[in-house]
Amino acid sequence: MREAGRDVPESVRVVFDPNRKALPKARLTLPVLHQDEHVLVIDKPAGLLSVPATPGAGEEDTALGRAQDYARRLRPHGGYAERVHRLDRDTSGALAFALSREARAGLIQTFRDHRIERRYLAIVVGQPATESGTIDAPVREAWVSGRRGVAAPGEAARPARTHWRLRERLAGASLVELTLETGRQHQVRVHLAHLGLPILGDPVYGRPARGRPLAGRPMLHAAHLAFAHPVTGAKVVADSPLPADFERVLGKLRSQTLRGEKPCAAPSSPQSPSGPRRSRRPRIHKSAR
Repeated sequence: MREAGRDVPESVRVVFDPNRKALPKARLTLPVLHQDEHVLVIDKPAGLLSVPATPGAGEEDTALGRAQDYARRLRPHGGYAERVHRLDRDTSGALAFALSREARAGLIQTFRDHRIERRYLAIVVGQPATESGTIDAPVREAWVSGRRGVAAPGEAARPARTHWRLRERLAGASLVELTLETGRQHQVRVHLAHLGLPILGDPVYGRPARGRPLAGRPMLHAAHLAFAHPVTGAKVVADSPLPADFERVLGKLRSQTLRGEKPCAAPSSPQSPSGPRRSRRPRIHKSAR
């Protein structure tokens, strides 16, 4: 299996042969949502790291590594691609890179000043009492048991604000749209858990499902990214369609809703302040090494 995030049917038989030679690395495709001389926005699949988990881990397959390979093929004598933000490994959707140093400086400042449009779609466990709202709760800087959380009074924290809107009520779940006013690490996941509506499939901020899990990863998708171009000033808009696994889970929940079935997932209680734990597009290819 080479493609990060790809579902493997239960019927597949896995055989491990320690004596078999390793397969050569081959770059797989990444859809391009926007590209010009200075900016690249790709459609990141769930399961693929945005950037290396460990600094200097050059052999680790990441979206950044693929973008850099692509840039070197575009400009063999000076290809450049660098990160300006990130998505969690299991979050899918629009992810931007700078293709020039000038663009990177501008994009970093744009993200730092929150002069961007970021909209996510999430399937959450439970149903909100209202149709929309704003979660204004600072996210603590410290990690506790491998988790972020909403800061308690006196804890070092950074301001965080998330606006949400109900899109669809489902069987024991909801489809919500989220607009980020700030962009803290794990902000959406922490805020929704704090609201008592953890993301379906989130092993860190939610609770395990009863019986067979409906989702194999957190159902969170970065659907929309827009910002002023760092060099030209023109508006850059990138919209990412829902991936197949998200559509499949959504379809199952809609079917359960129509049949009036009970939900498969166990709801999560609100967290304490400290927190618990398409159309055809050009594609980037991963070249053989």
